[in-house]
Amino acid sequence: MKFFYNLTLKKNCNFSQIKYAMKNLLSLLFLLAILGSCTNYNNGELVGVPGRKAYTEPDPFGMVFIPQGSFLMGPSDQDVTFAQNASSKTVSVDAFWMDETEIINNEYRQFVYWIRDSLIRQALVDDQIEDFFIKDKEGNPLVMNKNGQESPMINWETSLDPDKDRDGNIAAAIERIGIYYTGDAQFYNRKELAVEKLIYTYYWIDLQQAAKKSNRYNFKTQQYEGTVTKPDGTVEPIQGRQSFVFRDEVNVYPDTLCWVADFTYSFNEPYANMYFWHPSYDNYPVVGVTWKQATAFCIWRTQFLNAALTQSGQPFVQDYRLPIEAEWEYAARGNLKLSMYPWGGPYTRNQLGCFVANFKPLRGNYIDDGALITQRVGIYSPNEFGLYDMAGNVAEWTANAYDESAYMFSHNMNPDYKYNAKPDDPPVMKRKVIRGGSWKDVAYFLQNSVRDYEYQDTAKSYIGFRCVRSYLGAN
Repeated sequence: MKFFYNLTLKKNCNFSQIKYAMKNLLSLLFLLAILGSCTNYNNGELVGVPGRKAYTEPDPFGMVFIPQGSFLMGPSDQDVTFAQNASSKTVSVDAFWMDETEIINNEYRQFVYWIRDSLIRQALVDDQIEDFFIKDKEGNPLVMNKNGQESPMINWETSLDPDKDRDGNIAAAIERIGIYYTGDAQFYNRKELAVEKLIYTYYWIDLQQAAKKSNRYNFKTQQYEGTVTKPDGTVEPIQGRQSFVFRDEVNVYPDTLCWVADFTYSFNEPYANMYFWHPSYDNYPVVGVTWKQATAFCIWRTQFLNAALTQSGQPFVQDYRLPIEAEWEYAARGNLKLSMYPWGGPYTRNQLGCFVANFKPLRGNYIDDGALITQRVGIYSPNEFGLYDMAGNVAEWTANAYDESAYMFSHNMNPDYKYNAKPDDPPVMKRKVIRGGSWKDVAYFLQNSVRDYEYQDTAKSYIGFRCVRSYLGAN
């Protein structure tokens, strides 16, 4: 290469010299191509696995990067409620991505519609409609193991457009599974989803149980010797790694009646009828979602993205999940030390006297902040990290179980306390931490450090959520 480079700098090189240089260059390129595709490990040097490409994680759509850091977690003001459920503690958190707003109705509706469409497509597969199979090169359907039985894989590319349903297969499948109310159950002369049919079956891995030393594989005895507790409370001997993969299911439709149930002698029926599905509320935060539904949404969102990444030949990314308490508080503070609120100051009004969040500012006066109930996301200014509505609008589910003493026993690096409540556990074991305060709360609950809880199987008109995703690589 050096010889060829030197020749290019000379003005009077002859044809034979140029020909010789080109020959050497082609030989070198051919040798590099061979070495690049070679998988021979016998050269004696530590060169790593060949074929690994440099990777830079792309920015996720609609998410904000939160850099790793440490902060003083805990009260920034006196504990006016005397709850004594938080103490000051310096903690460190790793870098992560966080949704810049709460999950809105239109985004959660995508989840609901995906469940609806998957039920219809599965019914068409069960009816042996071949257009809805994924086939191999020979035209045979690709199969997957589903609940111990082989089933053809669903083809999501085939349209469910009724106008293209010339044979009536889609209409027949919809009628057979009853995905819409019909007859006397049909309301307002329009299609109404049979929401009780919208069951999402999903799988998750209990890494906490898998990490116990007593549950590890014993290479001396060549067997597992521990037991695993299933979500329903049953205890079984460990058979293998699959023993820590749990199956669960949840109805995904929000509880639209929470608007009526949450408030006694209050006329909120219009929100029950319209809030979730009407386009006027598309950009409002979804409410009426339980902790289990929010967790299932994170799992679905992960699988939805990874399916697209696999199809385009890209590697997986970290799972979407609910934030741990420390992540939520660190993100809400916006890297402002000892800040009482996400905007940094100790006041809830700006210099013009306007309220800077959606909450209950005065006795019985909900509208002085600009909204009676929830408000469109992103109306108020973001914090220093670029996150909107970390205070007010709706309170937000976190991943953690609620314990008044959690700050005392949790670690100071990514502090985390989780408990997978079983059906027969007492209600106190089903408490999950919520943060940020809501449209119906007084200013105290908007503080970055204030903790509260709700039960994991409870849906409220003032609780929503947003997702986070751990960052791949160093900060």
